[in-house]
Amino acid sequence: MAALEFSLQHTQKNGKARAGKITTDHGEIETPIFMPVGTAGTVKAVTQQQLVNDVKAEIILGNTYHLYLRPGIEVLEKAGGLHKFNGWQKTILTDSGGYQVFSLSGTRKIKEEGVTFQSHLDGSSHLFSPEKVMDIQRSIGADIIMAFDECPPYPSTRDYAETSMHLTHRWLDRCFTHLATSEPKYGHTQYLFPIVQGGTYTDLRMESCQYIASKNATGNAIGGLSVGEPEEMMYDLCAVCCDNLPIQKPRYLMGVGTPWNILECIGLGIDMFDCVMPTRNGRNAMLFTTQGVINIDNKKWEFDFSPIDEALDCEVSHFYSKSYLRHLVKSKEFLGLTIASIHNLAFYLWLVQEARTQILLNNFDSWKKDMVIRLKSRL
Repeated sequence: MAALEFSLQHTQKNGKARAGKITTDHGEIETPIFMPVGTAGTVKAVTQQQLVNDVKAEIILGNTYHLYLRPGIEVLEKAGGLHKFNGWQKTILTDSGGYQVFSLSGTRKIKEEGVTFQSHLDGSSHLFSPEKVMDIQRSIGADIIMAFDECPPYPSTRDYAETSMHLTHRWLDRCFTHLATSEPKYGHTQYLFPIVQGGTYTDLRMESCQYIASKNATGNAIGGLSVGEPEEMMYDLCAVCCDNLPIQKPRYLMGVGTPWNILECIGLGIDMFDCVMPTRNGRNAMLFTTQGVINIDNKKWEFDFSPIDEALDCEVSHFYSKSYLRHLVKSKEFLGLTIASIHNLAFYLWLVQEARTQILLNNFDSWKKDMVIRLKSRL
């Protein structure tokens, strides 16, 4: 497997925040980066053209569990992979389905072989093993694919977290072994990222990082955080992981989070983020802006005809007023969901790009301190 190219271009002076560049067969990605989540092959309520032109996205996610169940692997293979199926010509990352298995705790059984679970669509029974998950991700055709892992719940006992971590490590070995027996299906290289686990136990996180680092993968992910633990605990564990993962490999913090979570974790040395929050919250009337958080449903915006956010390089955020978006949301018009989703995603991409600029200027830490206060304010 050819190595994913990651160039570490600059580290904040007297700090850990990094600016870099990831290169895959589908393009270049400047880091830090936020990746919109396209669970079922689509970022909800947003077209691929809007992702490129308005959001300025460089990479999106697909979900192995959901794509496996619907439309199914046969459809994706006949289409020529997810890139051709959904028309996205830039980089795609797929998760392994491990988090979905975690969330299906009432209908799944975890064994050494893998995880047996019931489909949320029709109740049918399925087995995800490390080998099968690698085969599914080969068929989806993502550029970056994730190792199959178990995500322990919060809180977990130390015994559970340690047993789960070792299972994740054994599954990782099987992922690497099986992936080496097959080739990508669609002519581009696929890169496997292992996932650090270990619950909320610092020594287990360090042990997992060391095991993952020994695999010399093209990049590394941190999983099992933002699952209910306090924010400060998440930051502490993230810091431990960053201190114990290779410097010259991209670090991906899975499923995090709020704008201020992202800034704090960039400051710890994270390069890649994803979260459903910008689109999910947008569909529920919460807007993230460069000045703070807006509940567009509130009456105070009824006669505010100013743009949603003029500071963003996003036509949608300039063109539509707060008053009009509020009207759409109150009227339950689908266009309101689209505008809010595009705006929030554009904001997240602006945030990580601005963070990168400040890192290159050696001004990230002071900028972050002021920005976190502003972003948390309710307008």
